Amino acid sequence: MAGSGRPVGLVLLALGPVLAAAYAGAGHLAIRTAVRAQTAGPAWEGGRIDESGLTSLGVDTWRLTWWTAMVVGAVAVAYLAFGVLLLRERRGRTLILVVSGVLIVPYALGFGVALFNPVELLAGLYDSPDFLAGLPAWQPYTAWLLLAGGLAQAVGMVVAAAHGRRAAPKPPDVAEVNGQS
Repeated sequence: MAGSGRPVGLVLLALGPVLAAAYAGAGHLAIRTAVRAQTAGPAWEGGRIDESGLTSLGVDTWRLTWWTAMVVGAVAVAYLAFGVLLLRERRGRTLILVVSGVLIVPYALGFGVALFNPVELLAGLYDSPDFLAGLPAWQPYTAWLLLAGGLAQAVGMVVAAAHGRRAAPKPPDVAEVNGQS
């Protein structure tokens, strides 16, 4: 059981980017569903639809969802890299831990934006009840994917830091350095 920390830590660290991608994918699916409802609804006046099949509202909500996922995903990849570095027996652990502590701010902001649900807010701003009605019931809960990824990565960082600390060489005893037994 001594070596089990390394794979567990890496799996937990890898969950961050995976769940950020899952957030983007689920958001895209929800937006496509809402756009279909918007264009089929009675309030649709035949507005502009781009080459990807999204309305102006769909494009704006997708961009906001995509950027949120990209920011959180980039931070998640940084955490994955930091976790791998913590597993090694090198110096600089303190700097890695400090920088990873600072990176929690954009991670938390990304989760906050997702939790605030800009898709519903933009649909209200655009005054598109058909788009709102077409959003799947699960769409507001996709924000929790980002939180789950962040929590998994936090645990993964702890596991990586603990495993790396055990693997690091211990400093020699003062008596050994002075030649005394």
